[in-house]
Amino acid sequence: MNSRMRTRVGAVVTTAALVLSGAVASVVAEAGTEAGLQAGTASSSAAPAAFGGAGHGGGTPAERAYRDLLDHGPDAKILTAAHRAQWRSAPENSAPAILAAFKDGAEIVELDVQLTADGVPVLMHDTTVDRTTNGTGRVDSLTLEQIEGLRLREGLGGAQAALTDERVPTLEQAMRLAKDRGLVNLDKGWPFREEIWAVLTETGTVRNGLFKSDAPVEQVQEFRATHRGAVYLHMVTDANVADVEKFGADQPVAYEVNFDSTADVVARRPFLDRVASGSRVWSNTMWNGLSERMTDEASLIDPLRGWQALVEGYNTTIFQTDDVEKIERWLRTGEGDPLPRGAVRVQAEDFLPGEGVGYHDLEPANRSNLQMRPGEGVDIQDLDGAVSLGWMRGGEWLTYEVEVPRTGTYEVAVRASSPYSLAGAYTVSFDDGAPSGRVDVRNTTSHAKQVLQPSGVTQRLTKGTHTLRISLPEDAYQNWNLDRIELTPVPR
Repeated sequence: MNSRMRTRVGAVVTTAALVLSGAVASVVAEAGTEAGLQAGTASSSAAPAAFGGAGHGGGTPAERAYRDLLDHGPDAKILTAAHRAQWRSAPENSAPAILAAFKDGAEIVELDVQLTADGVPVLMHDTTVDRTTNGTGRVDSLTLEQIEGLRLREGLGGAQAALTDERVPTLEQAMRLAKDRGLVNLDKGWPFREEIWAVLTETGTVRNGLFKSDAPVEQVQEFRATHRGAVYLHMVTDANVADVEKFGADQPVAYEVNFDSTADVVARRPFLDRVASGSRVWSNTMWNGLSERMTDEASLIDPLRGWQALVEGYNTTIFQTDDVEKIERWLRTGEGDPLPRGAVRVQAEDFLPGEGVGYHDLEPANRSNLQMRPGEGVDIQDLDGAVSLGWMRGGEWLTYEVEVPRTGTYEVAVRASSPYSLAGAYTVSFDDGAPSGRVDVRNTTSHAKQVLQPSGVTQRLTKGTHTLRISLPEDAYQNWNLDRIELTPVPR
């Protein structure tokens, strides 16, 4: 058995999960895991799992993370990298997002670096400030003083994301925050490596900063030879697969392995075994096409479709993720996205059949990318592994059958996504009763990033079968995606 998998975890796989998971499950089995994993065959009563080793000791979390990073043995701790820091709690690449990522368990924060017009490294993903701030223009055309006068937008930004009071940090500020807390993946920073190196040496954070590129090996090795102690990881795809051998005995600390198909050379076991023999394998699970379809969202439905498949079949020991808290819980328990005690979860795609009976859609055809209910017009889509409903329009409605386990009062919540404010509105009714008041759908700052949003609507329900209807008011703007509905018991 793969020593990184302590105990096999069970999973209940929905019809939607099976639609998307076949290729992934077959690849895991083909890769040779002794667990004989097949999607949909696990027992939900199996003992929970824990993945990875316990990790090394150290005086600070950053010291422990550095020691763990250097360990690529079979019992190495699996590390988590927070993509653009913890943007779910604060603006991406902001100081509060950095602190939240480390607090939530990440050993590494991924931060994006650009240079100002006066040569100061600052945190910004895009080459312009337009998406994430209230300003406009290229970063390299603005001075530090001008950059510091901007305000950051919530989450992943966007034109309709709310402004906050947070400001764009300099790399120096970020490294001082990370110094005792963890490591920093210096994304987009290779062109500015000399300026970044100056910051690392000035702040005493050479071991904290992880340089990254897919630059020619000769260029990388020249930098490493002249910058003592620099920590480096290399990005690899089929286009530069030969780089692993070019590094010879002086291997990078990790390889960020990216593939959009499991048929790629870099996704095959011989290559991954070669990498793992001298480095760590870093996998990105934020969206489709980075580790094929093995994403955070797929993992929340069933870890065998994502995180667990990558550990067992692809030698992954570092995950870059948009779901830090959830992947940390999975590493401890083996659970993807467990249902709260006593709650009921209904997947959006499991509406009752029949136009005018189970649903009403304004168009007869499915306009989205997942044809899993042929002949029905509801727009079902794959959003980076989440099976959801899109093209929501006023006047449409969906009806669900809900099995309530215990008599009591329940609050309704929807897991939804949208980059718009307001994204839309809905009402809820049970058993053909009167609809609730309107519930607004909040901006999640991305079409593909789902957030569970409590509605404030409560209903007393008896044990047994009920119907639940979600209706979209005709006069409300609607541009959002529905992943699922949850009914959670209200404490007495």
